[in-house]
This record gives sequence, structure tokens and C-alpha cells, in this order.
Amino acid sequence: MDSKLPAPTSSVLPASQAPTIAPSAASMTEDEREKVSTREGEQTDADATVSEYQAEPAVDEKQHELTQQATAASKAGQSIRQTRTRDDGTEYPTGLKLGLISLALCLSVFLIALDNSIIATAIPKITDQFHSLPDVGWYGSAYLLTTAALQLLFGRFYTFFSIKWVYLIAIAIFELGSLICGVANNSVTLIIGRAVAGIGSAAIFSGALIILAYSVPLEKRPLYTGMIGSMYGIASVSGPLLGGVFTDKVTWRWCFFINLPIGAVAIFVIAFFFPDPHREITNDDSLVQRIMRFDPFGTAVFMPAIICLLLALQWGGTTYEWNSWRIVLLLVFFAVLICVFIFIQYKQQELGTVPPRIIFKRSVWSSGFFSFCVGASFLGSVYYLPIWFQAVKGASAVDSGIMNLPMLLSVVIASILSGGLITAIGYYTPFMLVCSVFTAIGFGLLSTFQPDTSRPVWIGYQILAGAGVGFGMQQPLMAVQTVLDINDVPTGTSVIVFLQTLGGALFVSVAQNIFTNKLIEYVGEYVPQIPDPRMILAVGATSIQTAVDPAFLPGVTQAYNDALTRTFLIFAAMATASIIGAAVTEWRSVKGKKIEMAVA
Repeated sequence: MDSKLPAPTSSVLPASQAPTIAPSAASMTEDEREKVSTREGEQTDADATVSEYQAEPAVDEKQHELTQQATAASKAGQSIRQTRTRDDGTEYPTGLKLGLISLALCLSVFLIALDNSIIATAIPKITDQFHSLPDVGWYGSAYLLTTAALQLLFGRFYTFFSIKWVYLIAIAIFELGSLICGVANNSVTLIIGRAVAGIGSAAIFSGALIILAYSVPLEKRPLYTGMIGSMYGIASVSGPLLGGVFTDKVTWRWCFFINLPIGAVAIFVIAFFFPDPHREITNDDSLVQRIMRFDPFGTAVFMPAIICLLLALQWGGTTYEWNSWRIVLLLVFFAVLICVFIFIQYKQQELGTVPPRIIFKRSVWSSGFFSFCVGASFLGSVYYLPIWFQAVKGASAVDSGIMNLPMLLSVVIASILSGGLITAIGYYTPFMLVCSVFTAIGFGLLSTFQPDTSRPVWIGYQILAGAGVGFGMQQPLMAVQTVLDINDVPTGTSVIVFLQTLGGALFVSVAQNIFTNKLIEYVGEYVPQIPDPRMILAVGATSIQTAVDPAFLPGVTQAYNDALTRTFLIFAAMATASIIGAAVTEWRSVKGKKIEMAVA
């Protein structure tokens, strides 16, 4: 059996020439040997390639590095050019042109802010000349009705028409209304003039912020927004003083004529120095389609809804009792019409006055709620704090305006300071939180006022509350400009301004009713000798020091104090509620790339 096995092949090569292969290689097939040979050849080629690469000069690496640096520099330069260029490709105005535009915007906002504060000192003279004491409420209401009812509609005008020309026409309408008021020879004409001025006012503040959005890059905008917003504080300080000078030294009519030269300067500067942005707006639509852009059905429902609400607030508790059928009917009409308006917005979508995709953005509705609450707190306090100085401290109308300066000046300073800080750090939401805390604490402290409260105390409390308002009042406007596309900024801005106005109007009336009811209650409690506590309401805040029997004066003064401090509690509560909006608002930076403006 063994003889049949093949003899083993002997090695005929010397040991030094024997191939160095693995023992298993002996059993490889011919194909496998060819594959191994091929791989060995490839490895040899690769090694040769590496050696050749390593032999190349180091200049190529430096050239590659320089290329990368050049690319980075090019991108940086492109980024810088983007921050200097608007979305329509036009460069932002700079230097003297930007300074003049900013001045014109500040003057135009100062116009409407001054108009709100200066008329208070003129009303006594107006009623004396026209014998129109029952019409006093309409001097303010006619203005407020047209302003609030048209603010959202002007947002659509700014979206689809020339921003420059809508703004110029708005100032011209306001000037016309001021002229009508200045030359009025009866109360009805004055009321008509106030309504016309209110139409123009509806578009001026929001328009100023929209023009600012096309004039200043987003990362620098907070400082300019703070400057424009501070005009309300400056006007609140100067308005009563100018009104007193005009009324006593010249004529009350100059309280309205003063608007004409200021408005003329604003019109001239915007007309010649602001480059109207080019926007792609289709003009090929039919006439019906163009009309539908402005949501005629929604507008036809929204305007009477707001008018019903404001009339109910104006008449409720004063002209008519709150349970009067007239007031109840007005409130029912408001509720029904506003529900219809919301339904129309849902159905219209992009053609609505306020497209749902805008209002449902987190930063828009949260900052809108914040703006409503802060507007309710601040605008209400501006109305009632001077009454406390007059009725409780015995100050004159002019002196009460001076005693109110700590709050108003702190609003101005904090507004400008917060704008500068946001420009530096980028984030606006922290200032909204600071606003909610400071304002709530400040108004809470104001509610502790007593007739013997010392000067340092009421100055310090006002500074705290005013600083809180100044830090946060303009930030909702920055929020909507940061999260919305530039084409949606007009609508978003109009929503914020409207809610701020509505908050002030609503809670001035709420506070008025609380004050009236509490004053009657406390007079009856503290001074039961007075047969009809309502007589004190007829006397007025500025006259109680002289018209009330000295024996009853301490009790009446205490009643006034306690009734007014209850209104301050309402303002503190609204400031506290504003922290909800501040906490929900997104933490977004204005210092990001321009593309971030379109991110939800």
C-alpha cells in the first residue's frame, strides 16, 4: 500500500534561495498565487507614490493654507457687505443721511406723544371758550377711536404700498387734524379735528419703526429703537410745561399749531433722504384681487368692534351705569364682532389683516401679550399719578407734572440705555424680564403711598417703576423684527403697537371705575358727615384743598389716597402678568446673520 504513494519532491534549491512563503502557500492554486503577486505589486506602487509625495516641496502646503485664508477673508467681506445692505440690495444709509432720518423719525413720534400730553393742560381753557364741559371726554376719545381702529389696516398699507409715501401721507393727515383743531371755532369742529389727527397717528409710530428697519441693520437697531421710544417720555415731560406756557401766555390754539413746523421738518427729511425700498409686489392682479389684499371684510368687522369696546369703556360708569342696556349691548357687539374677525382671519390666511402664521409665531404672540400688559401699567400710571400729587399732596397741575418727572426721566434714560446694551450683547429677552420684575415691584411700592409719604420715597419708587418700563417697553418691537421676515415686519409692528395702545386704553377705564367706586366708598366710610359722597367727584382733584370744609379735608384726602393706591395695585398686577410674555419669548440675538430674520 505504501509503495503506491508518490515519492515526495526533494528541494533542488539551496536554502538561501528558497522562497519565504507561509507554509500554507504550498497548497495555493495558481490563481491564488497570481492574486498575491498582484497585491504585492500594488503595495510596491503605493509605497513608491508615497515616497514621491513626500519628496514634493513644502510650498504646496503653504499655498493651500493661503488659499483657505483668502476664502475665509472673502466670506468675511461678503458678510460685512451683507450687514451694510438691505434685502432689496440697497445699502443702508449712513453718516449725515442716517442722522437726519433718525432725527425725522424722533420728531414725528414726538409729535403724537406730545399731542397726547399737551392737550390735558388746554382742556380747561377750551371748555371755558366753547362752554363744552360735557364734550371733554370726546376730545380724547375721538382721537383714540380712530387711532386704535386703523392701526392694523395701516400695517397692510405699509406691506403693499410705498413705505415712504404711506408715512408721509400719515404725517400730512395728522398735520391736517392739528390745523383743524387749531382753527376750530366750536367744540364739534375740534372733535372732528381730533378724529382726523387720530387717523394719521395710527400710522406714525409703527411707520417710524418700519422705516428704521430699512435704515439700520438689525444688530444696531435696538439703540435707535430706544431713542425713538424715549420720545414718549420726553413728550410726557415737556407736554404739560409747554401746554401751560401756551395756554397762559399765548393761546390754547398753539398747543395744536406747534405740530405744524415739527411735522414739516419730518416730512421734508423723509421725502428727500429716505430711499424707498424696492419690494416685489405684483401689480398684475385684477382690481378685486388688489382690494382683497387689504382684507375688506375683516376691516369692516374689526373697526366697529374696537369702536364698540372703546365707547363702552368711555361711557361705562360715567355717562351710563355699567349695567345699562347701552353698555351691555356695546360689549356684546364687541364680543360677537371680534369672534367674526378671528374667523375671517382663519379663512383668509395670507389675505387676512393679521395672517395666522404671523400671530402664531411664539415670539409674536408672547411679546404682544407683554406689550399689552406693560402698556396697561405705564399709560395708566401716567394718568393717575399726577392726580395723586394734586389731590393728596395739594400740588398744582404744573407742579404735579414736575413731581412726575422722576418716573418719566427714568423711562427715557432706561430706554436709551437698554438699546445700547442690546446693541452690545445682542439679546433683548433679559431686559423684558428685568422690566417685568422692576415694574411690578415699583408699582407695588406706589400702592403703599400715604398722605405723609416723604419726597425721597415717592421719588425713589417712581425711578424704580420708570426704569423697569424703560428697560422693556420697546423690546417686543425688537422681538418681532428679529423673528419675522422683513416683508412681515409692518404687520408684526402694527400688532405690537395696537396691543400696547389697547392695553393703555382698556386699563385707564378699568382704573377709572375702580377709583370712582372706591372713592365714593371711602368718603362715606371716613367722612360720614358728608351727605352725598358723589359730591366729592364733582369737586375735582385740584380743588379739594380749597373747596372741602377744613374739618373734612383729612378724611377726604385719605379717601383719595386709598382710592388711587388701589389703581396702582391694578397696574402692579398687570406688570406681574407681563412676566408670562417675557418668559415665553424666545432668546434670539439681533447680532446674528441677516438670514436669521426669516427664521421662525
